[in-house]
Amino acid sequence: MIFDEFSSSKIVRQEDPHVSGVMQQLDDLVGLRPVKTLVKEIRAMTLIRVQRLEKDLAVDPLVLHMLFSGNPGSGKSTVARIMADLFREMGILNKGHLVECERADLVGEYIGHTAQKTRSLVQKAAGGVLFVDEAYSLMRGGEKDFGKEAVDVLVKAMEDQKNDFILILAGYKSEMEAFLRTNPGLRSRFPLHLDFPDYTIRELLLIADVFLKQRDYVFRADARVAFGRTLEKKKNEHCYSGNARLVRNLIEQSIRRQAVRLLGQSGLNALSREDLRLILPQDLTGDR
Repeated sequence: MIFDEFSSSKIVRQEDPHVSGVMQQLDDLVGLRPVKTLVKEIRAMTLIRVQRLEKDLAVDPLVLHMLFSGNPGSGKSTVARIMADLFREMGILNKGHLVECERADLVGEYIGHTAQKTRSLVQKAAGGVLFVDEAYSLMRGGEKDFGKEAVDVLVKAMEDQKNDFILILAGYKSEMEAFLRTNPGLRSRFPLHLDFPDYTIRELLLIADVFLKQRDYVFRADARVAFGRTLEKKKNEHCYSGNARLVRNLIEQSIRRQAVRLLGQSGLNALSREDLRLILPQDLTGDR
């Protein structure tokens, strides 16, 4: 349950190692400066709100439903998971689990089915966060589409069960703006809007370094330069392509190609630890 005026004693009032650990996870993410700033503001606002309540000062109702806008691979799902963990460690949510869904999980095939499916997911998210990706797809079918029913059920749950869960709607920025215009009262129900910017080439290279380190690989210097050129080309080809998802796919491809290259060498048993870790320029292109 989300804390309110009568349960503020649940909130962690001082620096807690678990809270600090979650905040460190956020700080360790590459880029996302405006997102990090807003998350820290939410944390500070929540703690100060408790202090104001204890000193009989006026406070506004706590509403933490959010809109995430950004291109694929810009970190929306990752930040949602971190925020769920943060709210659990702070005592705002009693479970802090994340339930991820999309249109197919919410919209049914016949009258009444959509409401049933949507209420079931809201119940599943009780005590945690319900994260709806590509939320704008719920309104693509027009007034007669069952997606509108899903939105209506979610809006009602935000009011009737406002202390039970946090709803995050996510998607492309332009499509989310159009989605909000379909329901005049929808925007005001989400006081927190997080805009996830695309990563720069420098940030994407840092993300690539992280992915490789997690897998115990490393770029040779010339391979890192070549990888940067590949990212620049991909980003110029498609404005939505230059994010972490692209980096992950390219890294996994280069690891497969490195394995093929090493297998083609004679004397597998003679491979050194460095041979097994190093990604070369030809591993990015598949050249031999």
